[in-house]
Formats: sequence, C-alpha cells, structure tokens
Amino acid sequence: MNRLAGVTSPYLLQHADNPVDWWPWCDEAFEEARRRDVPVLLSVGYSACHWCHVMAHESFEDPEVAAYLNERFVAVKVDREERPDVDSVYMDAVQAATGQGGWPMTVFMTAEGEPFYFGTYFPPSPRQGLPSFRQVLEGVTSAWTERRDEVGRVAAGITGQLHGRAVDYDAPHPPEAALLSVALLGLTREFDERNGGFGSAPKFPPPMVLEFLLRHHARTGSEGALEMVARTCEAMARGGIHDQLAGGFARYAVDREWVVPHFEKMLYDNALLCRVYTRWWKASGSPLARRVALSTAEFMVRELLTEEGGFASALDADSATGPEADAPHREGVFYVWTPEQLVEALGPQDAALAAERFRVTEAGTFEGGASVLQLPGEDVPEAVRARLLDVRASRPRPGRDDKVIAAWNGLAIAALAETGACLERPDLVEAAAGAADLLLSRHLSESGRLARTSRGGVVGSGTGVLEDYADVAEGLHALYAVTGESSWLEIAGTLLEVVLTRFRDDNGALYDTADDAERLIRRPQDPTDGATPSGWTAAAGALLTHAAYTGSDRHRSAAERALGIVAALGEKAPRFVGWGLAVAEAALDGPREVAVVGPSDDPRTVALLATALRATAPGAVVAHGPGDTADAGDRTDAAGTGADVPAGVRWPRAGGVPLLTGRTTTAGAPTAYVCRHFVCGLPVTDPAALAAQLSGDEPGGE
Repeated sequence: MNRLAGVTSPYLLQHADNPVDWWPWCDEAFEEARRRDVPVLLSVGYSACHWCHVMAHESFEDPEVAAYLNERFVAVKVDREERPDVDSVYMDAVQAATGQGGWPMTVFMTAEGEPFYFGTYFPPSPRQGLPSFRQVLEGVTSAWTERRDEVGRVAAGITGQLHGRAVDYDAPHPPEAALLSVALLGLTREFDERNGGFGSAPKFPPPMVLEFLLRHHARTGSEGALEMVARTCEAMARGGIHDQLAGGFARYAVDREWVVPHFEKMLYDNALLCRVYTRWWKASGSPLARRVALSTAEFMVRELLTEEGGFASALDADSATGPEADAPHREGVFYVWTPEQLVEALGPQDAALAAERFRVTEAGTFEGGASVLQLPGEDVPEAVRARLLDVRASRPRPGRDDKVIAAWNGLAIAALAETGACLERPDLVEAAAGAADLLLSRHLSESGRLARTSRGGVVGSGTGVLEDYADVAEGLHALYAVTGESSWLEIAGTLLEVVLTRFRDDNGALYDTADDAERLIRRPQDPTDGATPSGWTAAAGALLTHAAYTGSDRHRSAAERALGIVAALGEKAPRFVGWGLAVAEAALDGPREVAVVGPSDDPRTVALLATALRATAPGAVVAHGPGDTADAGDRTDAAGTGADVPAGVRWPRAGGVPLLTGRTTTAGAPTAYVCRHFVCGLPVTDPAALAAQLSGDEPGGE
C-alpha cells in the first residue's frame, strides 16, 4: 500500500515507490505496531541529504531487505524539515547514546514511541566497523522476540533520560556587557586565524556568530570582532563553498580551508549569509561584501522562488551524470570542472585564464580529477563567466525541494528586504513581500496559528513550531522597516502573541512546540543554535524588536527573561548561542529606535531613510511615514496640556505606530528622531547628523 502518495513532502514522495511499506508519522502507524506487536522503525531525513539518498538506494530499494522489514516492523518515514519536533526528540536520544548524530537517522522504538536502538547511516554490507542494515534489522528482531523485558527496560531508561534533559531555567537576568566581552574572548580562542571561521573540518558557515561579532563591533568599536568577520566572510566568498559562477553557498565544507563543499544548497544558509554580507558591507563598505550579498539574494530569487511566491527549501547535492533517464547520480557533478571541460567551453586561451583564476588543475580538488571553482584573487571577465554558466546550464540540474517552510521563508524575507533596501534593489524587496503574502494567505489561519509547510500552495500537515513564529515575525518586522506598511507590524504582533501564550511557561522559558501541539515522549526545548537560530533566541529577538516598535513592556520583559539563557550559555559555548548573543547586543544598545517622517516621494525623506536603514547600531528599528500634521515646534505632551515636549522626555504614544505618533516635520523639512526606549534626542533633518546620532553613545550625540 502506498501511503506516501498524497503527502506534500518531496522527501517522502521520493520514497513513495519503495518496496518498503512506509507510513507517514501518524497515530495509525503506532496503532498498527500495537496490533501486530512489532517494533517501529523510524527513518528521518530530508530531500537534499546525500547519505539519505545513498541508504535509500542501497537498502530501501532492495526487495529482500524491504520484505524482511515489512514482515517484522512498522516503517515510518519522516521529513525532518516538516516535523522538526519529531527530529529533535529522537536526535537527542541518538546524540546522547552515540555522541554524534546526523541524517539519515535510524531509530527503533516501541509502539509507545520509546526508543531502544538507534544510529544514522547503515551500509548494505558490514563496513568500517558498522554492521549492515540487514544485520541491524535481524539483531533488533532477535532482541524484540527473545529479550522483550530487556528491550522494555532500555526503552524506559532512555525515555526517562530524555525527560531529564529539560532546560533547568530560573529566568536569570539577560547578559551584561562583561559577559559579551567574555564570549568574544572565547570565540577568539576558537577562531581559525589562517582560514577564517571556527573549528576544523567539516567547517560550517557561522552566520549567527558573525551577526554577534558585527553587532559587538558596532556597540564597542572592537576591531578584533570586525576582523574575524572580514577574514571569515572573505575566505568563504573566495572558497569552493561559494558558487563562483552563480552565487549562493553550499551547506558546509568538508575541509577547513572552505575548498570542497558538501554541495547541497539550503535556503536558510543563504538567507542568513545574505544578511551577514549586507551587514558586513554596512560596517566596512567592502565591494566584495556588496557583490556577495547581491549574488546570494539573486541566487535565492532565481533558483528557489516558487510559482506561488514562496522560497523552496533546498537544492540537492547530487545530480545525474548524464542526460539518460537511468544515468547514475553523483554529488557535485553539476558544479565541478576539469581543464578539458574548460577548453571545450571556452577555447584554449580563455580556458587557461579561467583555470588560473578559478584554480582548476589537472590533479583537481574533487573526485575524478575535477576541481571545485575558487576565486582567490582577480575575477574572470564577465564574458567568460557567462559562457561557463551557459555550458553548466546544459548539465542535468540538481533536484529541488520545493517545499515552503515558514521559518526559513521568514529568514529569507528579512534578508531580501534588508539587502534590497540597503543596496537599492527594489525587486528584492518585492520578492520578500511576495513570500510574506504567501505565508499570510496559505500558512496563517484566522486564529493566528501558522502551518509549518506548504507545497504548490497546499498546506502540509505539520503545525508551526517556535522558530516559525519567531522567524516570520522577524521577516515581517524587516518588511515594515523598509516599506512603512503597518500591516506587517500588526501581523508580527499577532504571531508574537501566540509565542507569549502558547510557547512560554510561567517562568519565562520557551519550548519549541506549542502547549496544545501533538504530545511526543518529550516536549522539545533547545535554546542553542543549530543550522538556524534557535527558536528560543529568535523569539527573544523578535520580542525585543516588537517592544522597540510598540513600547510594550510585556514584550520587552519577555525578551529579557528569555535572554537569561544566553547569560547561562554565552560564557561556556558562545559558538552555539550566537544569535542569542546578537540579541543581547541589541538589548544593551537599546535597541535604537528611529522614526523618519516626511513625504515618501521627497528625496530628503529618502536620504534620511537610507541612512537609517544602513545604520550598524545593533538591532536598530526603523519606522517611517508622513508623520503628524503639526510642526515639530508645536508638539504637545501626552496629556494634551499644550506644553512643549523637549528632547529626552517620553513621547506620546496614543494610536498608530507608537514610534511615529507625535512625530512631525521640522519647518516643513523631513525629519528623523533617534530614541532609546522612547527617550529621544533632538530631531534632525540632515543625513550626516542622523548618522552621527546612530553611531554615538546617546540618542542625541556622539
């Protein structure tokens, strides 16, 4: 029976024709395991996962393995991107037992969902100390039929340990400046001085840590923080992890020099890195930062934009080695080049130039003597790049997972809105707004609840988790900042209300799932960053931003209580709480609140707004609009007494967007106000004066 045919997950659909009798994650699968008195095999992966494909071809497509599996197990297939809650709970078990984790994830459990044996990839025959998948199945079957009591004790023990892994949280205060300096010192010790980045191979881009370093530099002037950003961003941009022809970044490099990537391209990586490169440009003016920010944004729009206006999740690492229907698939073949291929594409003279500048050699850096393109120095002529792109376009393309994930689209919306506004690309802002429209029309219910995924406009079965609400709110805040459309801000508030009422306990701790979500063996809760900002710290950031826009003490207090976890983790493991450290920088800085008032078509308003949006102040929020009709010299206090409201006094916040309420032009000229916690400096009409306020220690000066 093909139970996967009607699902929306491309990963599950890849397995719909397997001889394995797969079930999606559902109550019926576990009821079937109880009825048959057999264990459940849970297999978790995602569509761009290379080793997931390998295990599928080797084992799940093998009729003999499938027959054995179908007879003795209920097999459940889960897309980790569609059900991050299921993935999180059982990955905790895998990591606790084996000290490592990854995908495909293979878990054997009881019909009550209690795990008792697990691993990741298992080969078709014993290899490098790993048993074959068939041996694993036979061993689990033997244990289940002959040592059931032992299996039960193991399952109960593991489940108990998982319950004990809940965050012990007593809502301490958010981190102070001293702790952020200690975190910086910790990162300095782990920094790879030669190659940029942190740690050794495999090496992952660290966008959340880079965001913290950029904000720390903006707040303190630390040149060391900015230097770590510059070295890392330049090394990645010039390495093989960056697509030197078409833009965009691969998931990670298998070496510490960023030369050979694992070729899958994920939406979240590119969204986060696009924003980092834009902010590096704002801090440094680097032409390389500008070029990479734009090419990464263009990659997302060109390669990942779906017909419905959202952004697809990923491009596969693998692609076919030839045009034949049965051609084998191999990792990276779409992207790599040999010297002979360059000659064929360009002719001898241009091929020699391209080989020198892209480091394409006879020995190669990849399999079969092929080379991953790098760009350590001068770029190639545009005509050479265009010709190589034309030739590459004729190769079989990697598959695309066109599932739209709410959280990842939120990150993309924020990146495209900010990059488009700062680098004068309104088309990117339009793409961001289109993705937001899709999320609100398809993913958001009338009750304010989010669906996790959709595909082809059809909503998936997974409910939104904390990161979905937080990252979509982040994206909507960014859209409001660049467009001035208050509806984006209002909907962000709706999403954050769900965060406050459904994802938060009485002590201020946050959970990854809502209090009315499906009950698993443990309610997942993880404040540390993974490939994306944790839902916990992303929510803290969105709550802090919303408080700055609205003056809500409730949102500010919730953000500060959530940031207490950063105080607990930032000193010990700064690499794994980078987003929380970045949010803490914003909290220490204010964050600064900028109101720009004046006609939107007035060049003076445009200049002030551009200055505000290009500010590097940590977490700065920007509101703009026509302002009140009264001139600045005639403003009154909140009580309406007629008394002037001098600089440094709280502004009235009745009605509208609070940052704009009471804001007026000065002598008819567009005007900007810089505030912290609605305590404002003198209004300014000159972009240079605004820039000075945004870079100074106080709202009104240097």
